[in-house]
Parts: sequence; C-alpha cells; structure tokens
Amino acid sequence: MSKTNKGNKGPEVLENPNALVDKFKDSELFFEKNKKMFTYILAALAVAIGGFAFYKYQNNQNNENAQADMFNAVFAWEKDSLKTAVEGNKAIQGLNQVLEDYPNTEAGNLANYYVGVALLKQGKFEEAIEKLKEFNSNDLLLQGWTYSLIGDAYLELKDLENAIEYYNKAASYNPNPGFTPRYLMKLGVAYEANKDYEAAVKAYNKIIEEYPMASNINDAKKYKGQAASLMGRPADKK
Repeated sequence: MSKTNKGNKGPEVLENPNALVDKFKDSELFFEKNKKMFTYILAALAVAIGGFAFYKYQNNQNNENAQADMFNAVFAWEKDSLKTAVEGNKAIQGLNQVLEDYPNTEAGNLANYYVGVALLKQGKFEEAIEKLKEFNSNDLLLQGWTYSLIGDAYLELKDLENAIEYYNKAASYNPNPGFTPRYLMKLGVAYEANKDYEAAVKAYNKIIEEYPMASNINDAKKYKGQAASLMGRPADKK
C-alpha cells in the first residue's frame, strides 16, 4: 500500500478508514442526542406527503364534479345562449357558479375561457379580458387563440398598445400555418391603426415569406402595399 503524502492535504475522511469510523460514531451519537427532533421531522414529512396525496385525490374528484356541473352550460354556450351559459337557471348550473365552486380545477380553468368568450360576444370587453387572462393552457393552439381574443378585446377598447402586445403573443406562441397568419394579419392591422406602418409591413411580410400557402396571403400582399405607401407620409395624413 502506498503511503499518503504528508504534503497532500486531501479530504481526510476519504483517505483514512479510521477517521471514517470515527465520523460514523459521531453521527450515531448526534442522532441519539437529537432523536426527538428527528421523530418530529419524520412525522411532519409524513403529514405533508399524506396531505399532498389527499389534495391530488380531492382535486381530481372536484375536477370530475366540475366537468359534470358545466356540461349543460357548455351546451348552452355552443347554442349561443350566452346568458344562460354564464349565469345558469333552475335547470342549468352556470359557468360562474362552476368558477366559484371549483376555482382550482382544470374544468374551472376552462370555464374562464368559456365565460371570457361569452363576455366578448356580449361586448363586455373589460370583463372578457379579466376572465381570458385567468385562463391558462398548455394546448398547442388554444392558448395562442386566447391571446388573440384578448387582443381583439383591447382593440375594441381602442387600447392599441395592449392589443399589439397580445397579438404579438398570439403570433409568437407555437407558430403554425393554420393560425399564425391570422394573428399576424391582426397584428398588422393594429400597427396600422397605431400609425406604425413600418411594423405593419413587417407583420404582413412575415405572412408572405413564411406562410406562402396561407389563405390570407393575397390580403397580406394588398395590406403590405397600402402600409408601405403610407410609410413616407406624415401620420396625420391619409
């Protein structure tokens, strides 16, 4: 066995078996002195783990109940019976009630979307924005669509800055040929309304260059030409 170089100040515990035994004995002594503390810690961990398991079970159960309660409301929503869908009646549990009863469930989250769209259709734009912002999804398409709807609501309120922000979010979220060209068109229109013709041209041009098969490609070319012709003119002139 090679001797340890005294000049080498390496980690003693790893180099000396006797030191390792001493450390182990020290650990046993520490545990004996603090046994009650460790018992409390283990008990607290058991309670926390059990509580989390119960929460998951309860949340799953609540989600199933919420889905059942909102079934008729969603059917009314699809039939454009928006007031009934949101507020409910004697026969139907309204979406607002689902939100109140099951706020932390997946179904409750989806209810925010349904209520937000209903409010948007009713012209209640500020309330629609509030509900749509509460909706959150990892879905490849629905979250981008929601951003676009929020942009629509801001545009109706003449809040161009926020409309542009949310159209940008929509266009940047999971870009795809089915929906992104539509969001970019809305973004271009919002930029034009804000007299930012250069940014509008870029939005339209992105459709032309990246989505040449888009259904709105001809509109993009037309709007690009119109915006480009306005770039050299003062903002207050047509």
